[in-house]
Amino acid sequence: MKLSAFTKFGLAIVCWLFAASLYAQSKNISFTKAQLKDKIKGGWAGQTIGVTFGGPYEFGFQGTFIGDYQPLKWYNGYLKNTMVNNPGLYDDLYMDLTFVEVFERYGLDAPVDSFANAFAHAGYMLWHANQAARYNLLNGIKAPESGSWKHNPHADCIDYQIESDFAGLMSPAMPNAASAISDKIGHIMNYGDGWYGGVYVGAMYALAFTTDNMETIVTDALKTIPQQSEFYQCIKDVIGWYKKYPDDWKQTWFEVQKKWADDIGCPEGVFAPFNIDAKVNAAYVVIGLLYGKNDFTKTLEIATRCGQDADCNPSTAGGVLGAVLGYDKIPAYWKMGLQEAESIKFKYTNMSLNDVYETGMKHALANIERNGGKINGDNITILLQQPTTVKFEKSFDGLFPIAKMPVKWNDAKTEATLQFEGTGFALKGESGKWGNSSDVVFKTELYIDDKLVESPSLPESYTTRRYELCWKYDLPKGKHTVVFKMTPDAAKQIKVGDAIIYSDKPVDGVNANAGR
Repeated sequence: MKLSAFTKFGLAIVCWLFAASLYAQSKNISFTKAQLKDKIKGGWAGQTIGVTFGGPYEFGFQGTFIGDYQPLKWYNGYLKNTMVNNPGLYDDLYMDLTFVEVFERYGLDAPVDSFANAFAHAGYMLWHANQAARYNLLNGIKAPESGSWKHNPHADCIDYQIESDFAGLMSPAMPNAASAISDKIGHIMNYGDGWYGGVYVGAMYALAFTTDNMETIVTDALKTIPQQSEFYQCIKDVIGWYKKYPDDWKQTWFEVQKKWADDIGCPEGVFAPFNIDAKVNAAYVVIGLLYGKNDFTKTLEIATRCGQDADCNPSTAGGVLGAVLGYDKIPAYWKMGLQEAESIKFKYTNMSLNDVYETGMKHALANIERNGGKINGDNITILLQQPTTVKFEKSFDGLFPIAKMPVKWNDAKTEATLQFEGTGFALKGESGKWGNSSDVVFKTELYIDDKLVESPSLPESYTTRRYELCWKYDLPKGKHTVVFKMTPDAAKQIKVGDAIIYSDKPVDGVNANAGR
């Protein structure tokens, strides 16, 4: 049958309009305000439930998982009791809320210094990348250098990964908007794989607003991470092992342990079963999300039983799944006591869960409009974002741990000496006393090969302490002598530990010099 030119033209217009309609539908997603808020609430509640559940097992299982025979406790009233009596457990929340409060005070365009200052001067205690960054900020090293691996031995640790939930929850269906927030804030305390952990978590939260298919969420979120990074390769492996062993999360756990469990940066995790590395703990989060199959109980249990940072990982997994399900569909069993706890202010903040439900919604609406979305009365249209890859960066590039060595002392115990062959070192130790808020600062000096290279000020206060005593990663390959000098009063307080020695190549077989 022959069609007239006019008919052909008409059909072409119809096809074009249909295609345009499909394109438009694929580019937008719509919610009512109630629906959007339900998902935001689900994210905040889910992470609160998860960190409470996993709290008793935090770093109690290093290099092993929690066996099936061991029950994991949960009961009515447990959540409120923990929030009241163990408020320090909730660093996953009050760290997020520090940044939420800055957005609330200064708006979406708040400069990085506002976030850095709020973080540096907050009253809570910190560890690892967070504490190293705080020290840097208080001693003149600004963001993003405060998180860079040459200034922060914990650059690849989990810190921003557990604090990035807010970036995704205020960027529903907009993973690139979440990544932009993470670029600003995540580099305060992390770099490389440590930063990628937060970018990835933020993207998962953002995508949790678009689908309930968990495999799609964890896979599409990975598109934000450069493929040449170890973080990308580790999570890609987990997804592949899940497909290979779809009914055996422990086999995937073993594969992660075999291939990815060796830490390089964190001085506490090198040559030790302790592992707070972002990619490994993110792998446990993904194991929980995939093998949990959108079941809240299975997801929290598996993420917790993977071990290591066993409170933060179920917190992240519970938050992502909570955003997928929405608050109302989180099972009642897991919300036992939640209502009684929702009005309690998190320690070190002026915000409760009820507060952040409202504030989080407010910030999400502002961010939606900022990124081309529309709000028309009760109806919200979000301009969907296809995940784009952030910039590539690598911590501890070309460095390989080759030994853990003790220092040698002079007779007065005021000089610690280290002799090694390699390209760098990190000397463990601390000057701070637990709970101490003293303004005493000890003066020390670091000599490398008879040259004064640094005069570290080491606070006695636990909240402002330096997490390691000293380090240097870019020495020329060869023999080096390090001397760390202290005044007699400093020597009475400062604890000096072992040194991690680095070179430009890994050691093959047995290292005969290790420990000498």
